[in-house]
Amino acid sequence: MAGKVKEDISALSRKLIEDARAGVFRPVYVLMGDEPYYPDLVCQAILDNCIDDFGKDFNETVCYGADVTAEQVVTAARRFPMMADRQLVVVKEAQMMKTLEDIAVYCNEPLDSTVLVLLLHKASLDKRKALYKGAQKVGVVLDSPALRDYEVPGWIGRFYSEKGLQIDPAAANLLAESVGTDLSTIALETDKLLKNLPEGTRSVSIADIEKNVGISRQFSIFELTKELSFRNAPRALSIAAHLGNGARFNMPQAVSALFLHFNRILKYGALLARGGYPSQEDKAAALAGVNPYFYKEYDTAVRNYPLPKAMAAVSLLCEYDYLGKGGDGGATPDSELIVELVAKILNT
Repeated sequence: MAGKVKEDISALSRKLIEDARAGVFRPVYVLMGDEPYYPDLVCQAILDNCIDDFGKDFNETVCYGADVTAEQVVTAARRFPMMADRQLVVVKEAQMMKTLEDIAVYCNEPLDSTVLVLLLHKASLDKRKALYKGAQKVGVVLDSPALRDYEVPGWIGRFYSEKGLQIDPAAANLLAESVGTDLSTIALETDKLLKNLPEGTRSVSIADIEKNVGISRQFSIFELTKELSFRNAPRALSIAAHLGNGARFNMPQAVSALFLHFNRILKYGALLARGGYPSQEDKAAALAGVNPYFYKEYDTAVRNYPLPKAMAAVSLLCEYDYLGKGGDGGATPDSELIVELVAKILNT
């Protein structure tokens, strides 16, 4: 369901951007949510298309929430445009406005000649209050939730598909690991990547990501989880040592990625323990966020980590999550903790 919600946000954003380019606008926009990528895209599309260059000095007002009051915003929104059909009022970082909720009064009688945009950065309106309800009634609310780590590779695949590109699932995983969950950064790295690829490229491989994004698959959490799945001890320990000595290594993030992996193994193992061959729907639910391309790896992993071993691995990860966050007073450096953890998982 979460993935479906995020696909809907992407579709709504595309529709609002297409409308803006076609000169179709709503009286009020509330662009909000923990993930700023889509709200920022829609706001920029409105800024680019609502008022022509000639009229921007007279009919476009852009302000910041920390600098204005609700009364000032409402007053601006109730002005009539000068020698034009409409005016635009944009409040960026609207969550900084102490009296933000007071703008609800404007939603009772918005002007047809005003486009009012409230852009909240990594914040949301209270859905129980009048401003949210009023904006929904007379305009549009775009609520963009943050993606979880496991959802990012799927989002990357859809993002590339919208650009007419196919990205290898392993390459999407590698890019997600390198960049994290910030969609704006993913889009920026993608733009840089596309500029360096040969004209006419329609498929993006792991080699393309390694070359242009600056991360090596050879020493990545993605590769570590794979080697653990296959119980390849020498390789897994080598990767763990390399990762632990990296300048950007973060033990809690590494433990989080490993926990997600072994939690999937545990859920998949529990599904198989029921007997019979699971349906594709049940398998997809147990391996939520996993591209079917990687199902064979999990078929191997559940054999190497039957339920008692998978549970032991999850227990170890909980213990090392505590240690990685300073639970032992920082007595053991992260570079040693990660190797120690991997060794114990392999010995479960």
